Amino acid sequence: MNFTHKDIQQIENKGLTVKKVEQQINLFENGLPFANLVSEATIDNGILKLSNKEEDNYISKFNDKRDNISILKFVPASGAATRMFKFLFTFLEEYIIEKGSINSYINKTKNKDLSIFFVGLEKFPFYHIVVNRLQDMYPNFEDRTINEQGLRFVQTMLDSDKLNYGNSPKGLLPFHEYKNQVISTAFEEHLYESALYASNTKAAKLHFTISEKHSHIFDEEFKRIEKHVEDKTGCKFDISFSYQKESTDTISVNSKNKPFREDDGSLHFRPSGHGALIENLNDLNADIVFIKNIDNVVTKKYKEEVAKYKKVLAGILLEVQEMAFNYLKILDIGEISEEKSIEIAKFLVNKLNVRISLEFEKYSRKYQIEYLAEKLNRPIRVCGMVKNEGEPGGGPFWVKDESGNISLQIIESAQINKKSKRQKEILTGATHFNPVDLVCGIKNHKGEKYDLKKFVDQKAAFITMKTKTGKDIKALELPGLWNGSMANWNTIFVEVPLITFNPVKTVNDLLKAPHQIK
Repeated sequence: MNFTHKDIQQIENKGLTVKKVEQQINLFENGLPFANLVSEATIDNGILKLSNKEEDNYISKFNDKRDNISILKFVPASGAATRMFKFLFTFLEEYIIEKGSINSYINKTKNKDLSIFFVGLEKFPFYHIVVNRLQDMYPNFEDRTINEQGLRFVQTMLDSDKLNYGNSPKGLLPFHEYKNQVISTAFEEHLYESALYASNTKAAKLHFTISEKHSHIFDEEFKRIEKHVEDKTGCKFDISFSYQKESTDTISVNSKNKPFREDDGSLHFRPSGHGALIENLNDLNADIVFIKNIDNVVTKKYKEEVAKYKKVLAGILLEVQEMAFNYLKILDIGEISEEKSIEIAKFLVNKLNVRISLEFEKYSRKYQIEYLAEKLNRPIRVCGMVKNEGEPGGGPFWVKDESGNISLQIIESAQINKKSKRQKEILTGATHFNPVDLVCGIKNHKGEKYDLKKFVDQKAAFITMKTKTGKDIKALELPGLWNGSMANWNTIFVEVPLITFNPVKTVNDLLKAPHQIK
C-alpha cells in the first residue's frame, strides 16, 4: 500500500504500525478460512457432566484455597444498549399516531416483540421511572389516549434529550426492581454476585472494560451504591476500569479491498469487537479470573445457585492447575522416566482434552519432554456450557487447525461454512452452547503471567459487512475473546444448568423469571 505521510501519522497516532494495517488489508484480500469442525463436543466427548458429589468436592477445593489466592472478576461492559431497543427504535421511526392505533400497527407489522413489550409494560424495572418523567412533562398524562401514552412512553425512554436509554451503557440501565421501587443496574448486580465467589478476606476485585466516554458515569454509580452494597454483603470492593485500546482498531475497506476513506480523506478505522479485550485481560494480574458478560445477571433470589457453579468451575481449574504445575516442575528438571512421560501424556489427554501426536512414543525422550512441556505450559480455561435451548451464540466443538491439530474450541456460527453439508450437520448436531461463563488460569507454574497475545489464532477473525455514510464497507473483527483469542489455551468444558445463563439481549428479556422479583 502507498500510504501518504498523513495516513502514516494517523496510523501511528492510534498506536498501530503500517505493517499491521497492511496485514489487515491482506486478510480482506485473501479472505479468512472457516473453522474446520471435526465434531460437536458432547457429554463424555469434550464436555464433563458432574455428579452432585463431584460438584461438592470442587466447591470445597475452591473454598479451601480462595483466601490464599488472588481472584479477579473480568466483565466486558463497553457496549451501549442500542440493540436492546432495536424494535422500539423501528416503532418510533414507522408509527404515525394519526394513521391508526398501536394495536393496528402491531397487527400490520406482525411485531410480536412490540406486543410483548406493551403487555408486560408495568413489569419492567424502569416503568415507574418513565411514568414519573412523563407526569412531570405532560400534565394530566393519564387522560391522554392509550396510543399517545404508549408512544410517549417509548419516546421518553429512548429520546436523547430525555432518559436516552438506547445510548446508555447497558451496565447502567435499570435491570431489576425490588421492594419500594428500589432499582438495581446490571453493574450493581455484578457486585452482589461477586461477593459470593470472587472475593476473599481482602475484598472482591472486579474489572470492567467500558467505553471511555462512560467512565464518569460508572464512577458516579459506584460511589452512589458502594456503601449500601458493602453493608448488605459484608464485603469490600476493589473496582477498576479500562477501555478498549485504539491500537486494536482495524481498518475498513471498500468492495475492492482498498482502504475506505472519510469525506476529509482520512482512513476509516473501527473498533474490532470483544476480541480486542485480550489486550485488557493481558494487562491484569490474578491467580484466577472469572469472566462473565455485563448483561448476564439475575435477581438476588437466584444468586446463590449461580455462585455455586462459579465455585465448581474454579475448583476444577485449581485441581487441574495444581497437577499441571507439578508435572511442569518435573519436566523442568529435564530427565524423566518413560512411565512418567506416558503419565503426563495421559493427563493431557484425559484432563485437558489435548490430542497427543500418534508419533509420540517414537519421539526421543528429549523431544518428548519438549513436546509435553509445550502442550502443558499454557493458560487454562474452564468453561461452563449449557444445553442448547435455541439461544443464539457460539458452541463447543472439536476443531482441526491448518497443521492438523485437533482441539476443543468455542466457535461462532459466522465461522462455519454453511454451504458444506458435513459442517452444517455438525453445527445442527450441537447439544450445548457457550454462555460466556469462564474461569481462567493466566499464570504459569513459576507464578509468572503468560503473555496471552501469544496464544491467539489470528486467522480466527471475522469479516463483516457494514455501512458508512450510505456506502457498503468491509470491517474486520479480531478473533473473539473466548473464541480465537483463547484458541491455543488448554480447555475444559463443563455442563452447567440453564439458570446460570440469563442475558438481556433485548429489553423483553427483562420480563423473564430470573429478572422478575415476584
